[in-house]
Amino acid sequence: MRALALVDTDSYVKWGAALLARLPAEWERDIVVVATPARPSDAQLAAALAGSGFEPRAVHLTTLDELEERVARELPDVVIVAMRGPAASVVMRVLAELPDRPVLVSGLPGISIPATWKALFYRAQADLVVLHSKHEIREFGLVAGKRGWTHRLALATLPFADAAPVSGGRDVVFAVQSIVPALREHRERMLDILVDTAVRHPDHRVVIKVRAVSGEQQTHSEDHSYPDLLSARTGVPENLVVVSGPMADALDSAAGLVTVSSTAVIEAVARGIPVIVVDEFGVTAELINLVFDGSGLAGSGDDVAALRFALPHERWLDDNYFHPSSDDDWLDGVRELLAARELCPLVARRSLRGGFGGLLRRAWERKQAFGSYDRSALGAVALVVGVPARRAVLAMRRVTRRVRGPVGYGARGARPHG
Repeated sequence: MRALALVDTDSYVKWGAALLARLPAEWERDIVVVATPARPSDAQLAAALAGSGFEPRAVHLTTLDELEERVARELPDVVIVAMRGPAASVVMRVLAELPDRPVLVSGLPGISIPATWKALFYRAQADLVVLHSKHEIREFGLVAGKRGWTHRLALATLPFADAAPVSGGRDVVFAVQSIVPALREHRERMLDILVDTAVRHPDHRVVIKVRAVSGEQQTHSEDHSYPDLLSARTGVPENLVVVSGPMADALDSAAGLVTVSSTAVIEAVARGIPVIVVDEFGVTAELINLVFDGSGLAGSGDDVAALRFALPHERWLDDNYFHPSSDDDWLDGVRELLAARELCPLVARRSLRGGFGGLLRRAWERKQAFGSYDRSALGAVALVVGVPARRAVLAMRRVTRRVRGPVGYGARGARPHG
């Protein structure tokens, strides 16, 4: 069997490579970066692939047009579309139309609670959507059921949940999230907490672990980066530092992990490293920290400064990313789909985008997802037509909201997952 993973950002590179590594040892496997405006830098690629078994020099960059030709030529049996929602949707629509198409697998690269409709909307043409906890399977199943969607959801242990234990570290590692907290004053407060911790514990190094350095892209764009905010301060303690690179490297020397919301919590807990999930800004869907409710990991800035870290309650673990690997069923799902494909070509699953707008609408969606990397003539036309049309639609929506009042995105006001 042959499997190909398509990736587009640093977090999806890490997830896609880790998922590929869990396929049977006898399978041939390859990973390709699809060119989008959010493509990772060389340094981000190396960090994301660290420990995956894939070397950065063996991972090539391809355009969407080249990708279609490659898949048609090489005929992989399984394609893992590990990409942000809009780009994943375009790619799967293209691949679904190939004769004797491969099995299409997609999913989300980390913590995906609260479940949102957009995560499934973009992945409607995937034969299998991979999630990582029993909690996620339940929540996404409810979202799909309410809309009458027929996604096939499958469980896989989060690839970072089986890391090797470590002990004896001295660092306090703060795992940055690009979109939470979003407000500048909350980020300044987070820096106050970290500065206070560094001052009170000069024998510890306080590490701000960033996902990207200046000029690099991320899965989600970041406003008010911590390095920028820190550079505007005076009197910063010498033991407060900013580092990039693999999270695993940062955790190797960690005494504890601090975050507002990050998949790094799962990686830390797997390695026996205690955690504080800072709850000073609330526990909400917007902060993507609802999943930690009841975990025993919540703490304040004072808890961070006092180094009062904790490990999660046992009752929380099984439902949230630490179920037995014997409960995983995603590989069984892949095998069933491959067996069905042996009997007859797989039928393309229906896109939820609908057919309104025809080729011009498809060109617009492609241009939106791939930006300057889409050089098609129709894409240029779609941009000219689509930008003013989109402005008109958004203006109409604003008027409608004023009349009807605010409308939430999904479960408890959640922002849509990409």
